[in-house]
Amino acid sequence: MTIQNEHWPRLPLEQWKDTYETLHLWSQIVGKIRLSRMPWINHSWHVPLYVTAHGLTTSLIPYGIRSFEIDFDFIDHRLHIVTSGGERRSFTLKPMSVATFYQKMMGVLSELDIEVSIWPMPVEIPDPILPFHENEEQAAYDSEAVERFWRALLQVHRVFTDFRVRFIGKVSPVHFFWGAFDLAVTRFSGRTAPKHPGGVPNCADWIMQEAYSHEVSSAGFWPGAGLGEAAFYAYAYPEPNGFSEYPVLPDAAYYHKDLREFIIPYEAVRTAKEPDTILSDFLQSTYEAAADLAGWDRSTLERKTDPTGK
Repeated sequence: MTIQNEHWPRLPLEQWKDTYETLHLWSQIVGKIRLSRMPWINHSWHVPLYVTAHGLTTSLIPYGIRSFEIDFDFIDHRLHIVTSGGERRSFTLKPMSVATFYQKMMGVLSELDIEVSIWPMPVEIPDPILPFHENEEQAAYDSEAVERFWRALLQVHRVFTDFRVRFIGKVSPVHFFWGAFDLAVTRFSGRTAPKHPGGVPNCADWIMQEAYSHEVSSAGFWPGAGLGEAAFYAYAYPEPNGFSEYPVLPDAAYYHKDLREFIIPYEAVRTAKEPDTILSDFLQSTYEAAADLAGWDRSTLERKTDPTGK
């Protein structure tokens, strides 16, 4: 195994499934706090979290003339809340129920004179589940597994960002959606799309319809949900004719008929001789499948040369 491979940690879901489920719900609490205070930005770009050098952050959240931010620190395993007035609060990330995390989070905000109200139900999770403040079931926190997850995000974020900069049309940030617990980046053709049918578990149809108001080619990374293993995905909306049969790279990639997305297991990328190249090939070829089959004007949407001369 090369040094580069070592930077892509193992993420076997069976070894951290309980922690994964708990952290997912913790992230939804934090994400919903951001959602409650942010003005609406197209395609729900006001709700995600962002990868940092120590974990995940809400970035700056306005609160009247004040601002604050909430940071997951996956090195020291603490949650930090910092305000523009210089106030700081934090608590340790350790095994605790979702209800306890919710109470701690809201208690700290109250201490800082920040009053927020969120809908306490999880979203985009298919199985019926308790409200945050009543959930004593999910309570695991394996710090080593969480750090491996974050270190994987660092590598994925780096490759996604390199892919993102080669597109000069409308393109999303590389951002972490706490609803599905995935890191994603999305390119847009500039043309409007048919009305999305909705149907996402515990998510209003109008949210999905606004998110997919225009044609997209989107790619992302799931650390474990749905497929039972960490994996990369790519899809087009609307899906053009012939998309599922398009010869995408690498050989380990395949089209999942139920999800209607191309998939490549994280393990196939992680154990490759050149993980960056394998992942970049997947991102580029699935984008080309969407763009070429749907007739995107690629000549005006893609960067031909690096303006820095590199």
